Amino acid sequence: MPVQQLSTAPLFIVLNAGSGGQDAAETRSLIGGLLAQSGRRHRISVVEPGADIRGIAKRAAQQALAEGGVTVAAGGDGTINAVAQAAHDVGCPMGVLPQGTFNYFGRTHGIPTDAQEATRALLNAHVQPVQVGLVNDRVFLVNASLGMYPELLEDREQFKSRFGRRRMVAIAAALWTLLREHRQLRLAIELSGVVREVRTSTLFVGNNRLQLEQVGIAQQQAPETGRVAAVMLKPVGTFSLLGLLMRGALGRLGDAERVETFQFQRMTVTPWLPYGTRRVKVAADGEIMWLRSPLEFRVSPRPLYLLKPAVAREPGQTASAMPAGSSP
Repeated sequence: MPVQQLSTAPLFIVLNAGSGGQDAAETRSLIGGLLAQSGRRHRISVVEPGADIRGIAKRAAQQALAEGGVTVAAGGDGTINAVAQAAHDVGCPMGVLPQGTFNYFGRTHGIPTDAQEATRALLNAHVQPVQVGLVNDRVFLVNASLGMYPELLEDREQFKSRFGRRRMVAIAAALWTLLREHRQLRLAIELSGVVREVRTSTLFVGNNRLQLEQVGIAQQQAPETGRVAAVMLKPVGTFSLLGLLMRGALGRLGDAERVETFQFQRMTVTPWLPYGTRRVKVAADGEIMWLRSPLEFRVSPRPLYLLKPAVAREPGQTASAMPAGSSP
């Protein structure tokens, strides 16, 4: 889409009613009111709990493509992933109004976490290509993993449903996961035609520099153009896992002897599975799915066309810290 058309392009917004701390009706009213004031044509589709978010996102992306518009995700990582998959599949631009807890993708690209600021920034955004990771053709923008990490995510969602969506709840869920007994994965990993067999509790593939740097993965191992980063834990006991969790919290995970990191463009992973089993549990941007083995992790040859603020913030930058004369 030519940049000059963005100022009038209609917005097809997929709003997840279950994301964030605000009431969905309040968020919809806020976003819709700001867009109406600006004169921007838009349509908001609210995804209620249990609804088919991928189907809704697909329809929104198809409408955006047909009308020369933009599909927009208003929600957390799972919502952003669903809309990104749909936008990437059809080739239309995508915007983001972050509503989740961690918001790694939005923060990485300088998108405000406040709904009002993010909506205003969307109106003056420009298109920029963004690298997309794939696992068996399923999009991931932040990370994809198998093993213990998907279990941690499942436990976290159960804890949040009982105790609320707070960071301390997420930390308590992580401790609960680590204290349980875990089966080691047996994997055959193929890189550049070379196959090796490994044992690990989890294999994590990151496509987001901010997330990896926060846990202490060296900058040279963080995602670069055309590459993603793998993090693999060598076999350890429960207390060693707790130690690795502490290292991650302190931003020193990359220094641990039992952690292996490497970059790649394409990697095939074949897990050892019980006889007759062909699918493996995988997490992509916080969403659990079952994919057929072997798993192919790769960088997509096609980027995602993301609407970024005209003046993008650095991760963690506040409105008051932005350059004079700029607006969020």
